[in-house]
Amino acid sequence: MMRAFWMGAAALALAVPVSAQTLRGEVQAQMPSLMAIYDDLHANPELSFMEVRSAGILAAEARKLGFEVTEKVGGTGVVAVMKNGPGPIVMVRADMDALPVTEQTGLPGASKVRVTTAEGVETGVMHACGHDTHMAAWVGVARLMAANKDKWSGTLVMIGQPAEERGAGARMMLEDGLYTRFPKPEYVLAFHDAAQFPAGMIGYAPGYALANVDSVDILVKGVGGHGAYPQTTKDPIVLASRIVGALQTLVSREISPLDSAVVTVGSFHAGAKHNIISDEARLQLTVRSYTDAVRDHLLDGIARIAKGEAIAAGMPEDRMPVVTVQKDEYTPATFNTPEFTEDMATFLKTSFGETRVVKVPPVMGGEDFGRFARADKDIKSLIIWVGGVPQAEFDAAKKEGRTLPSLHSPFWAPDAPAVISTATEALTAMAMKLMGQR
Repeated sequence: MMRAFWMGAAALALAVPVSAQTLRGEVQAQMPSLMAIYDDLHANPELSFMEVRSAGILAAEARKLGFEVTEKVGGTGVVAVMKNGPGPIVMVRADMDALPVTEQTGLPGASKVRVTTAEGVETGVMHACGHDTHMAAWVGVARLMAANKDKWSGTLVMIGQPAEERGAGARMMLEDGLYTRFPKPEYVLAFHDAAQFPAGMIGYAPGYALANVDSVDILVKGVGGHGAYPQTTKDPIVLASRIVGALQTLVSREISPLDSAVVTVGSFHAGAKHNIISDEARLQLTVRSYTDAVRDHLLDGIARIAKGEAIAAGMPEDRMPVVTVQKDEYTPATFNTPEFTEDMATFLKTSFGETRVVKVPPVMGGEDFGRFARADKDIKSLIIWVGGVPQAEFDAAKKEGRTLPSLHSPFWAPDAPAVISTATEALTAMAMKLMGQR
């Protein structure tokens, strides 16, 4: 199904409306400059809350185009507004932060940036989630919308969002008055590059597209002592192990098989020596769901199981486990407005073709883009996927049965020209469609 996209360019052009061909030509004319911006951003990534240089690049580009630009919204966020007569208010978002990952692609222009994090850890920094492609396409959309003001009417709000990887940036911008200091959108649009599709393919998921993501810490208290005399202790490792096992029943026995849920214990730390029973163990969990009801059940269940296992182990009340939900890093589920999503997908198919625009299943990854529509239920929201796997690599991996690098991998190297050009065209076309192509 996906291979049908890779037909000859001439054959494809025959099926594309004239207006789309014109837009595609304008995108291609911008690509050398957009790739230079991408190369710069890729070589100079910045971690969450540190996106000063990246934000400056977006702000400068928007100012040159005539946008009203405000910086430092919600930290390092950028808001660029272009008012072009009466009509809908459409917001286009790109996230700016990179990850504490040391790049291992071996490609020219690979990031060599190293920093010490706020936690005191020295690390490499890499755009391992492709936010550099998001920012480059954002600039492309801004340029094309400014150059085609005679083709649309309304207000365009473009935002560069910080700290998506920490699940905090969208919340921070909203709390800093995104919808009160600036025009509140009727539509919000975004894209994310995808490591599971061939480069240039567009994926869409009506309804839930990405999951609620919670980070949960459990401090399991015990009574320490000598490993040779366990009867004098309350072993927190044994208790924590029981908790880990029991947590699996939340998904397998308490959540309907028709609902999606994940409870993963990603970290288990306890003790320092062979013959010492520690007085505590620490667990770190990632908890994922789509609906608020399932999320609440999982979080309540984690606290209940931790306490219940401690009681069963004979722990006194003052030694009960401490369960902490990291509220500042909670990412709510991203919900694509179903009818709006289907309408936009149908529209995109007229330009990109039926086989290049494909409905895809939701994923359990997280994206705080969902907050922008969650803040006002009247807002229609859509985030699309744009495939980034080079076609030759995709074909070879499929033939050989091997797994491709995922997002967040130090080896993730998207086909940046295909991602940027496809996303720029798709987002621009949708914005113009919503604001009335004249």
